[in-house]
Amino acid sequence: MKNKNAEKETIEIINKSMRTLIFPALLAIGCVTIISVSLFSTSCTSRSTVKTNQDSLNATTATSARKIPADAWKAPDESTIPAGKEGDAIRYGKELIAHTGLYYGPQGSIAKISNGMNCQNCHLDGGTRYFGNNYGGFFSSYPKLSIRAGKVEPASERIVECFERSLGGKAPDTTSKDIKAMLAYMQWIGKDVKKGQKVIGAASEKLTFMNHAADPIAGKAIYMAKCQSCHGASGQGQFNSDKRSYLYPPVWGDHSYNDGAGMYRIINLAGFVKNNMPFGASYLDPQLTDEEAWNVAAFIDSQPRKHRDQHDDWKDLSKKPIDYPFGPYADNFSEQQHKFGPFGPVKAAQKQTKSNNKQQTI
Repeated sequence: MKNKNAEKETIEIINKSMRTLIFPALLAIGCVTIISVSLFSTSCTSRSTVKTNQDSLNATTATSARKIPADAWKAPDESTIPAGKEGDAIRYGKELIAHTGLYYGPQGSIAKISNGMNCQNCHLDGGTRYFGNNYGGFFSSYPKLSIRAGKVEPASERIVECFERSLGGKAPDTTSKDIKAMLAYMQWIGKDVKKGQKVIGAASEKLTFMNHAADPIAGKAIYMAKCQSCHGASGQGQFNSDKRSYLYPPVWGDHSYNDGAGMYRIINLAGFVKNNMPFGASYLDPQLTDEEAWNVAAFIDSQPRKHRDQHDDWKDLSKKPIDYPFGPYADNFSEQQHKFGPFGPVKAAQKQTKSNNKQQTI
């Protein structure tokens, strides 16, 4: 009995010792775990904060790097439109440019000769936006030699070309009061620009060439994510409530610009997209990277649209644009490369051809 009591006391002493040792050990492990989790959480938060701050810094730097020069062209204020018949013509011209489809579209009140798009769909804000194909230097540059047509043209002929190419239709009557009103508006818009003066921010921005071809497949993913909400999954655009003109224009198909239009050249389209698309983007606040803009342009211009006979265009092959997607060419690059790039080698070859031609004439 005494032995059993001694054994029992021994076991109790051992258990008491184990409890004394285990509790501090567990407590230590718990503390270490809490400290580790805390440190890990702090580390993650720190890295997240650093990444967020870095992303914010990068975005701020990218935005601050894009500044509109102080001497860039600015459209005159509409309050300065003169009174009387001259002012009436200017205001009417603006109306025709903003709502061209209402007057010249499939249900046009003046003539039914266009696809329903508006001049303003490509010449944004009535032709006043920075790098939005504005009219700043348009009127003062005419008459001028059109290298594409190979002849000197008046400003009215350029409107004809827009109707036949960008509006996918037929030539309007350039002697009509309507076309004269459009020209009056364009002249007023550029009234402060002198002949030969360079207009900063006209046409569309020329993006830096990539060292590889633009990718229509990658462009499709961007289009579906950022563009289809306005222009439609099938590129069909969206009508205004009147169903006679477009709020958001079609970007391919029978009612979009045909393959003879300037937007069918992806150098033009990529620069336009970069600074104006998707909705809300601007030169100071772009929403796409350069590569995304190139790829979206490649996707859009790879989609079906009406064909225009262009056999009379660009008789001087050495002056043909490097992104013109139809041969023949003065170089040996394929139509595929002329359409999607890479454009660096094509541009270098064109410069060499011009240099050779110049030397031959000396």
